[in-house]
Amino acid sequence: MIKRLPLLVALLFALTNTIAQKSTASKQVSSFTIYAPQLHSNKKIWVYLPKNYSTSHKKYSVIYMHDAQNLFDVKTSYSGEWNVDEKLDSINAQVIVIGIEHGNDKRMEELTPYKNEKYGGGNADAYLEFMVNTLKPQVDKTYRTKTDKKHTIIMGSSLGGLVSYYAILKYPQIFGKAGVFSPSFWFSKEIYNLTEKTKKIKTKIYFLCGDNESEDMVNDLNKMEHLLNTKRCYCLNLNEKKIVKGGQHNEKLWRDGFAKAIVWLGY
Repeated sequence: MIKRLPLLVALLFALTNTIAQKSTASKQVSSFTIYAPQLHSNKKIWVYLPKNYSTSHKKYSVIYMHDAQNLFDVKTSYSGEWNVDEKLDSINAQVIVIGIEHGNDKRMEELTPYKNEKYGGGNADAYLEFMVNTLKPQVDKTYRTKTDKKHTIIMGSSLGGLVSYYAILKYPQIFGKAGVFSPSFWFSKEIYNLTEKTKKIKTKIYFLCGDNESEDMVNDLNKMEHLLNTKRCYCLNLNEKKIVKGGQHNEKLWRDGFAKAIVWLGY
């Protein structure tokens, strides 16, 4: 029995690894590849369609999300998935989700609007130009979408939260709602300067973070909320902020908060 133990351990590891690698994406999730001339690369795009899409003739709101590898499938995720498809099914959300895969070693460049002295980055303008001028027209052409800003949502976490917030300042005519989770506002103080310089910010925003992410996360989020409140009356109910006690910087925090954010933002 002792001689067989290493073999049993190896078999158990192989079985566990196989199970871990099994795809968890639902049948409503598909993908396609599109060339991004602004980024000089091909981009894999994941698409979630609501269950009744094929049997209906109506048009749907669209949620654009970053880091698609982590949204639908544990097999492609870095450290767990958001369960976006299952979460939307559970609330019968009538929305289309367009997930954009990050550029791996180019991720930091693509998702940051300004350079950081230590980490570099700063190519978000090209990334967003791809989203607005190449990807969105293709999505609107291919699927039955509501194309106006009221029905176009952008959402992401960490650097994806940062670029989502930046997107609503740069393209307020495109994105009318945003889910900004654990945003990396620390990356550059210029994001605060841009907020101060922006005259009117009418986008509906759902902020989420945990109080156990970093020393500055909650303070940074409060600072940004304060700046936003100088641009618009809080009575308009355009901001919602959720700080999760004990919440850490991970997919669990974002997964658990996703459905509530979608319901509050509306679609």
